[in-house]
Amino acid sequence: MFKPYETNSYFDEMLNPNGQPKDHYKSFHSMLLEVSEEEFKEKHDTAQLSFLRQGITFTVYGEEEGTERTMPFDFVPIIIPAEKWNMIEKGMIQRVEALNLYLEDIYKDQLIVKDGVIPRVLIEQNPYYFKQVAGVEIPLKNHIFLAGIDLIRDEHGVYRVLEDNLRNPSGLSYVYQNRFVMRQVYPEFFSEHSLYTLETQVTHLESALLSHRPLNLPEYLEPRAVLLTAGMYNSAYYDHVFLAQQLNIALVEGRDLLVKDHVVYMKTIRGLKRVDIIYRRIDDDFLDPEAFRKDSLLGVPGLIEAYKEGNVSILNGVGNGVADDKAMYAYVPDMIRYYLNEDPIIPNVETFILSDPDQREWVLERLDQLVVKNVGASGGYDMLIGPHASEEQLELFGKKIMESPHQYIAQPTIKLSRAPVYQQGRFYPCHIDLRVFVMKGEKVNVLPGGLSRVALKEGSLVVNSSQGGGGKDTWVLKEETQHA
Repeated sequence: MFKPYETNSYFDEMLNPNGQPKDHYKSFHSMLLEVSEEEFKEKHDTAQLSFLRQGITFTVYGEEEGTERTMPFDFVPIIIPAEKWNMIEKGMIQRVEALNLYLEDIYKDQLIVKDGVIPRVLIEQNPYYFKQVAGVEIPLKNHIFLAGIDLIRDEHGVYRVLEDNLRNPSGLSYVYQNRFVMRQVYPEFFSEHSLYTLETQVTHLESALLSHRPLNLPEYLEPRAVLLTAGMYNSAYYDHVFLAQQLNIALVEGRDLLVKDHVVYMKTIRGLKRVDIIYRRIDDDFLDPEAFRKDSLLGVPGLIEAYKEGNVSILNGVGNGVADDKAMYAYVPDMIRYYLNEDPIIPNVETFILSDPDQREWVLERLDQLVVKNVGASGGYDMLIGPHASEEQLELFGKKIMESPHQYIAQPTIKLSRAPVYQQGRFYPCHIDLRVFVMKGEKVNVLPGGLSRVALKEGSLVVNSSQGGGGKDTWVLKEETQHA
């Protein structure tokens, strides 16, 4: 089944260069050989149908109108041996701890700037740095309730961090639904594997959420939490509905809340009820028309004053974007050394800062070999993949960089690892990445596995669902096995 499948020039998650399965994939591989082609097709169709029936969709913007699509699903899981996962887990905890210390510092004393580790201009010119919340005391001194850290593996199989998502990372619902569909449609694959389960993780997420009780909430009161959504037309609305249900909290829009005497209340049929914790899934700019965008219809007037007074907690923290834009990413290894006095466990991808004249000149001469990203964009938008770009695209990005050098970074074109996918009735290799979810409350917990995203278009490097990517289930093996 893998005969036309070439494994030499890329690191493959499942197969060795000789085409044989790696140790931790041997059981799964041998089970694959027992399935007929008709069964593969039938099960593939059943899996896609399951997503459709459950309404698991996302919205693709930029077409004639917003289009609802189901997340394409591929049944070949990404399997991670226990010892590899232990390393990832430690690396994720280390990274999130350092990023949180940085956020606490940057909104208070700014010691990392005073000590010359991070250039002041990167803070002052950062559109995600909000002076409105400088100096605010927050519960647990914790700005990051939920992080989504994107990992890749290079051509040598080395894990690297591609991106930090500390504002509103989405996709946690897909992790659960990928596992649900796998267990429903392919139950036989689980019989030979001992995996970490996902069921208990919701409890960790709930306790992390509720541990952010506002500083002014009396001890004898249990905090009431809500999830604030922009509404059903938001591209990640399914994610919002799923998490509110799992966490057993109300799903609200801005119009459902009001602020009175610096306290937030939810409107209910039984009158006003105090709200203590807001897990918000709308951007900072729209949270409060009195503090940010005056034209925001999504937010709650007076919310930021209530936050500053210590009467409500907002998760993730307001202003987290100053820690996860793509220019700041280059300095995270320095943050880890500065705050924790440790070397990074998982390295970054090499990154060129284009506001630096020497680095900019070097990059402009090699645009056709590099990847260029807008520091504020996400979802694969405003991005150049040099080796795949036309002359016009290269020229356009050259102009963009010259006009706004601080707005872009460049990275080498990484040979992303690949894994087999089964689509259109055949197996072929596709590039993948992994979004790992880290929950932080009184302690830090890493969800075992995460969202494996796959670039289903052959040869494509873009894994985002809005750009044609899909998802896979991610298995973390309990027992120790040999290295991948």
